Amino acid sequence: MTSAGGLDRIRNFSIIAHIDHGKSTLADRLLELTGTVPSRSMRAQFLDSMDLERERGITIKLKPIRMTYRGFDLNLIDTPGHVDFSYEVSRSLAAVEGVVLLVDATQGVEAQTLANLYQAVELNLVVIPVLNKIDLPNAEPERVRRELANVLGVKPETILAASAKTGQGVAPILDRIVADIPAPSGSLTQPARALIFDSTFDEYRGVITSVRVVDGQFKPGQAVTFSATYETTKILEVGHYGIELTADAVLSAGAIGYLVTGLKDIQAAHVGDTVTDAVRPGLALPGYRALKPMVFASIFPQSGDDFAKLRQGIMKLKLNDAALSYEPEQSPALGFGFRCGFLGLLHLEVVEERLSRESGLAVVTTVPSVAYRIIQTDGQTVTIASPLDLPDSSRIQTVLEPWMTVGVVTPSRYTGAVMAAFQDRRGRYRTTEYLNADRCVLHYEMPLASLIVDFHDTLKSVTQGYASLNYDFADYRPTQVVRLDIRLADEPIDALARIIYQPDAYATARHSVDQLKDLLPRQQFEVKVQALIGGQVIAASRIPPLRKDVTAKLSGGDVTRKRKLLEKQKRGKRRLRSVGRVELPARAYLSLLGRPQNR
Repeated sequence: MTSAGGLDRIRNFSIIAHIDHGKSTLADRLLELTGTVPSRSMRAQFLDSMDLERERGITIKLKPIRMTYRGFDLNLIDTPGHVDFSYEVSRSLAAVEGVVLLVDATQGVEAQTLANLYQAVELNLVVIPVLNKIDLPNAEPERVRRELANVLGVKPETILAASAKTGQGVAPILDRIVADIPAPSGSLTQPARALIFDSTFDEYRGVITSVRVVDGQFKPGQAVTFSATYETTKILEVGHYGIELTADAVLSAGAIGYLVTGLKDIQAAHVGDTVTDAVRPGLALPGYRALKPMVFASIFPQSGDDFAKLRQGIMKLKLNDAALSYEPEQSPALGFGFRCGFLGLLHLEVVEERLSRESGLAVVTTVPSVAYRIIQTDGQTVTIASPLDLPDSSRIQTVLEPWMTVGVVTPSRYTGAVMAAFQDRRGRYRTTEYLNADRCVLHYEMPLASLIVDFHDTLKSVTQGYASLNYDFADYRPTQVVRLDIRLADEPIDALARIIYQPDAYATARHSVDQLKDLLPRQQFEVKVQALIGGQVIAASRIPPLRKDVTAKLSGGDVTRKRKLLEKQKRGKRRLRSVGRVELPARAYLSLLGRPQNR
């Protein structure tokens, strides 16, 4: 059976919230209360299946699961809360009819609360507002209820209150889901078609697609076609997401489930594509807005022999991470690798960690940069994702950089400190919106290059951890930038090349050289550290060689014996200086990135 009844007995919903407001914990209680997971099998963050999610305490991947409650099939899609994974949220919302909007009763409305809410409203989804963590001593449910009611334009008494940790008030949430969220629309008689909102790869069964069935029915043995790739295959298995994949005889309109395709080409089934009956195909569904990564970095295997392994690992990640983009790249210093696009630095770190854990790879990642648009003197416009692609200044008419609209929710007492932080990063003030007398939303615009590295940490520091941040792409605007190159022992290090603002060129170059001088281990030969712009050295330093006392064993005798040994040592160091190479430790990369080194 595909469901407990017809379309009217199905409810599809997501839980959305700011990071750490209790989405995964509420999902745990819903699974317990509906008996989907037996008490003996229950564990915290049940739907967070990756070790990385458990260690960091965040949801990275959306997770679907079916629950049964009072004769209704409730299909839940748990979603991430961090801004870098907002695309996972948008994919989830396209597959459901309603959302549970969760707000921490100790924190109130935060930046991602508003961002996720706006997405849900734009898709005309039913919103069920819930206050969470009402059991905590510092909870302020009445204040937060008024704040949330003001944002939603509803009466405060319509907002539910619960504690996902203790289970208090969770049952009424299930009742509201059944009562308020509409049944899915669809027709069993129309040609079968479904929207792919996620995919995974199994070595034995091929591509497994997570789908929302819009019309018709899918059965094992049925021939299906993928609208975007024109790939045709026969379904091996259909089913729904329980504690594990649970096979069904049929997957019908309105249901959320999976299709085992048997496809061995992991690029044959794209997220956002439509899978439809091959004999009686239906019209392709709108899919998702094409996502454009804004942060780019190159990833190389530490061992050149692992390139094929890296390629396979990235292709598998791409299958269920539609926000990741990649293309092959070759570096004289680092060999073969991939230039990858990400949504932000956390996204980059997660990809690095997943490559390490899931593919057993040790990788080297270059300094991240944003995508610049170059209007050349011949009138052509090109987009560059790597500092090495920046044309010579004689061929550049204008350089355009991406700007973001930024919203920061902060206690009003920190407004001045937040404004100063924006001013230091070239931010432009737009408006201030007050949620209540004590909390406000500051709206700014700022360059993405100023935002991605450590602005979030700065914001948390100046507000004692109380501020929250959300951002979205605005447009491209003119800027003045140059490429900073680094040379070690007269050898260019492509991985450390980056694009910087022209007014900051000397200060950045000097800082980079000083950092490298402190971070690089001393060699048997003198190492020159140089920062260059346009081939001209603008900052330099030297790391003195290690010195071995070659005369230590001499206990007297002719002084010429000492001189011979010292001259021999000098000749050896000169030879090393001309042929020696410097291995750059990973902590040097991380230090120049401004990223934490204790991951």
